[in-house]
Amino acid sequence: MCRFKQLPDYQPKILVVDDRPDNVELLSVILISQGYQVEECDRGMSAIELARSNPPDLILLDISMPEMDGFEVCQILKGDILTQEIPVVFLSALKDIDDKTQAFKIGGSDYITKPFQIAEVVVRVESQLKHYNLQAELKAKNIKLEQEIKARQAAEAKLLKLNQKLNTLATLDGLTNIANRFCFENFLAQEWLRGKREKFPLSFILCDVDYFKLYNDYFGHQAGDICLKSVAQAISDTIQRPADLVARYGGEEFAVILPHTPAENALQVAEKIRLAVQDLCILHPSSLVRNYVSLSLGVTSIIPDSKYSRNQLLMTADKALYQAKKGGRDRAVFRSIF
Repeated sequence: MCRFKQLPDYQPKILVVDDRPDNVELLSVILISQGYQVEECDRGMSAIELARSNPPDLILLDISMPEMDGFEVCQILKGDILTQEIPVVFLSALKDIDDKTQAFKIGGSDYITKPFQIAEVVVRVESQLKHYNLQAELKAKNIKLEQEIKARQAAEAKLLKLNQKLNTLATLDGLTNIANRFCFENFLAQEWLRGKREKFPLSFILCDVDYFKLYNDYFGHQAGDICLKSVAQAISDTIQRPADLVARYGGEEFAVILPHTPAENALQVAEKIRLAVQDLCILHPSSLVRNYVSLSLGVTSIIPDSKYSRNQLLMTADKALYQAKKGGRDRAVFRSIF
């Protein structure tokens, strides 16, 4: 990269490659008088080695040289990642249009014919250095922009992942990994409004693990947590539709919201849930119902309407659950909101 615009005291370095000493001397005098550093070379291979080891800001390259001509030198330089961006200005007494065309075709930036005109050399060198520097600055800005874009994309991806994690923490119950009470309340509010608008039946099931306190007293709270996880999984496995929601309502209570589900179907779902938990065969010696963990379930259903409220739906399901417990537990009871 050309550095003279970044560092005020920096003198651009120019490599002059010509097998004729008089040409090299003349060019050196011209360039040094303009404040440039000059490195001299009379052979193509030496020029390549110098450009690789200590890249100049510009190369003035004679075409007609022994051993390796300027065209071949330029092709090698342009094929090397270390030197391919260094501008090359060809020097030649050849005025044939084919030579000039070839010079530009292989990557040359400009072409100066001999004998040199001092003013022309100065202007062309200055023009190429400015162009080179602008290209280098543009490339540096593009690299910086790409880095900034990648950094921003990485930050956005990290933020998205963090937001997803926060959303998960905000909506899932930490123990059972099903929806928590907060998620339940939002989902119910959403489905209640949708039910009012579309006039579809909305059913609700409230489940309670029978004599769970006695289970905890007998096996301990760690075993109680494992029991709740198993019950939550069994309920979730029973509820197959993506539109439904299974949530931990609190403690040993679970809730199921069933949009587009009439009363008779909701009661059938509740019975499937009860049997699914029964089939877990989780030993419960302290239960006053059976020797295994069981559920009592309260079921209700309604087409949401302005004359009713979500709270009435919850209270009705709770009353139905109370009836199930009063009736002997391990059963599902339906109660109408009307």
